[in-house]
Amino acid sequence: MSAIFRNLRGILVLSGFAINTIFWFVPIFLLAIVKLLIPIAGPRRFVTRIIMKLGEIWISVNTANLTLGASIDWQARGTENLRPDAWYLVMANHQTWVDILVLQKVFNRRIPFLKFFIKQQLIWFPVLGIAWWAMDMPFMKRYSNSYLAKNPHMKGKDLETTRAACEKFRHTPTSVINFVEGTRFSEEKRDRRNSPYQRLLIPRAGGFAVAMSSMGSLFDSILDVTLAYPDGPAGFWEMCCGRHVQVIVDVRERPVEEWLVAGDYQQDREFRRRVHRWLGDIWQEKDELLQQLLENARSQ
Repeated sequence: MSAIFRNLRGILVLSGFAINTIFWFVPIFLLAIVKLLIPIAGPRRFVTRIIMKLGEIWISVNTANLTLGASIDWQARGTENLRPDAWYLVMANHQTWVDILVLQKVFNRRIPFLKFFIKQQLIWFPVLGIAWWAMDMPFMKRYSNSYLAKNPHMKGKDLETTRAACEKFRHTPTSVINFVEGTRFSEEKRDRRNSPYQRLLIPRAGGFAVAMSSMGSLFDSILDVTLAYPDGPAGFWEMCCGRHVQVIVDVRERPVEEWLVAGDYQQDREFRRRVHRWLGDIWQEKDELLQQLLENARSQ
């Protein structure tokens, strides 16, 4: 019977997510069409601000759904001085799909609506593509090495396209999130990739470098986020079914150093090495902090 009740609880919580998403997606989609038809930048930005407000309400209802239906112990620190009118690059470790819900809950209305870099081809994804466009998700156009070998004149064009896509953010406070490891952590991945860290994968600098090259001059600071789950990372369905989840979110604000913005990651080998060293030092610190957070939580 307990298994039946857990699954029923999971269905109810999941249904809450689905209903809430559909409910808010409809006006966002309709406003996206309006935005698409408006030729003037000022009114378009006004419609975008309305869409962002709807997105914030959507996240707030999702959080309420989790709070009422799931069993989550939220612990966040370092969020006191954040501002919704600033520009941030958020970089975090990645352990579970639930990380996205946690970050949305912790940062909603404290910083601008979180945005992800998305492959440009996905703008044609049915329905969602236009919604991502409406919410000003930055689209990236990437060329493979084989394509660039045949078309050398296109080298650097992908970065130019991304920079152009980010120009709109000069007028609207923006937060861009980057999971620097590129994928969720597991011990198997850590061992296979020979990661020097105990609880993290080796950071991948490419996405971070694109964000800095495209928007670095806009960012007020970098939010270095460490996510810790003392009882182990929770699966989404397990969480919906009522598994108790303790999550600790540590936020550290770092300055945007001039050299991070001025360098050429694609062409300058020494700059690439310096970025890798800089991220490696942060990841070593994050690995030690993660161990400390888990030990302290388990000893309480």
